[in-house]
Amino acid sequence: MTQDNTSPPSAAFPTEDEIADVRREYTRGGLRRNELTANPLDLFDKWLKQACDARLSDPTAMCVATVDEQGQPYQRIVLLKHVDEQGMVFYTNLGSRKAQHLALNSRISLLFPWHSLDRQVIVTGHAERLSTIEVLKYFHSRPKESQIGAWVSQQSSRISARGVLESKFLELKQKFMKGEVPLPSFWGGYRVVIDTVEFWQGGAHRLHDRFIYQRDGDNWQIDRLAP
Repeated sequence: MTQDNTSPPSAAFPTEDEIADVRREYTRGGLRRNELTANPLDLFDKWLKQACDARLSDPTAMCVATVDEQGQPYQRIVLLKHVDEQGMVFYTNLGSRKAQHLALNSRISLLFPWHSLDRQVIVTGHAERLSTIEVLKYFHSRPKESQIGAWVSQQSSRISARGVLESKFLELKQKFMKGEVPLPSFWGGYRVVIDTVEFWQGGAHRLHDRFIYQRDGDNWQIDRLAP
């Protein structure tokens, strides 16, 4: 008797109707012009604090979009590490896909998806490399094992198995057991200098509230957008 090597059928994909029927009403309230601040970072700071107070999972997580040399967009989730009048800061391996993209095209977009609050914030601008002093200060504020992890991963490169990473981590953990972990030359950060910020608040019957701030010299122009 021959052995049946056929795999069991996989679970069926959701039907077109099942996908189309996934929806809910957004009922957490609206966003009115009199609630806006003159500077978008003041409103962003308020919303970020509310996301933290609501105990959302990863409230500082943002989707970072870059474009390669052929115009193909890529997105990935990165954690926001600092924000001030100069822009929004994140850190990464300088050999990563996103860093390679930014070396060719510094234009970038960030998206904060605060679903539980029926909110999202979209930022556009350009990315500038942080100074070594800024990077070093943040690097040494990280947990030691995270510092070692930065040494282990040549981000976005192909590897044969997870064991390669785990073996390298154990090797470097032993090496750096005593003393400081040095800053890798291939690890750094970016500041996103902001051009626009859009605040989106979900509304009933899909009548969402959207306001976009656009930089106008030292000031900001504010416009309401149709949902």
